[in-house]
Amino acid sequence: MSKLFSNFKIKDMDLKNRIVMAPMCMDSCNDKDGFANNWHFIHYSTRAIGGVGLIILESTGIQPGGRITDNDLGIWSDEHIKNLSNIVDECHKYGSKIGIQINHAGRKSETLSYPIIAPSPIAFNADYRLPIEMTKEDIVTTIDLFKSAAKRALTAGFDLLELHGAHGYLIGEFLSPLTNKREDEYGGTNENRVRFLKEIIQAVKTVWPETKPLQLRVSAVDYAKGGNSSEETSSLINLIKAMGIDIVNVSSGGTVPAKISTYPGYQICYSEIIRKQCNIPTIAGGLITSPLMAEEILNNKRSDLVYLGRELLRNPYWAFAAANQLGDNIEWPVQYERSNKVNKNGF
Repeated sequence: MSKLFSNFKIKDMDLKNRIVMAPMCMDSCNDKDGFANNWHFIHYSTRAIGGVGLIILESTGIQPGGRITDNDLGIWSDEHIKNLSNIVDECHKYGSKIGIQINHAGRKSETLSYPIIAPSPIAFNADYRLPIEMTKEDIVTTIDLFKSAAKRALTAGFDLLELHGAHGYLIGEFLSPLTNKREDEYGGTNENRVRFLKEIIQAVKTVWPETKPLQLRVSAVDYAKGGNSSEETSSLINLIKAMGIDIVNVSSGGTVPAKISTYPGYQICYSEIIRKQCNIPTIAGGLITSPLMAEEILNNKRSDLVYLGRELLRNPYWAFAAANQLGDNIEWPVQYERSNKVNKNGF
């Protein structure tokens, strides 16, 4: 069997393969209410039917003004739990595990009905509003919002919880020296810049069980002078991993406006660096389309799992085609079995 279709277990989460659906905002909530609806139900359950091992729900706001846009999913109310739970239950029917990414967008929030906050009063660019510098009280309040969101995610039945520390959103804003100019205990040194994340992990771990994995998404590099490199990000992760981070989802960029040269696999080297320097499992991705490329990444121990984004939007059944190409005889939904070339001898 290929590495891509081998199982991977972390804590109590046992994945049937190493294919991960990356969190991708759908901007599809109605009436700015943050409720998952039929679009989300069909969108995620289709990828479960299509054989994805781990599905990670898109950025889900811990408060209305903490969303990237007014149409993002929300998890700031107990009323959000039922619809999210329906998605979880449906994906479980097809053997997929499912996680949720909880987030506060910080200075990159486009929810115009609310003020925006950040570690320092620096706008992302000329088109974004100037954020309010967070007070100590704001920090404590926001940490508690992450904790409450984690508790709701557990009630909804998610197998994995991801803290969004990438792409220049609030956690990432504290981590990067480009966006964190504070002179108190939350700014300056690595130990200070990681303090906000550290306190979020401490709070979340009081409600998120030890048996379920806690995942961190990071932007490994800022692509700007004075920003974090993959080595610097590794140092930050090493300061907090022992607190209960089980796996790191490696992305890059988004902290500040920057020109990024993208090509298939452009972020894989960052995953490899973090995996080695932090001795922690990673998920790697970045314009991966080929099963052979995914197989190379896994076999050369550049990551433990691979995530796909755009490719799973184009083809929800990518896993089936990948298995055929790699010669793996995997289980298909019985309704689709007639189209499985491996089992049907080409007919």
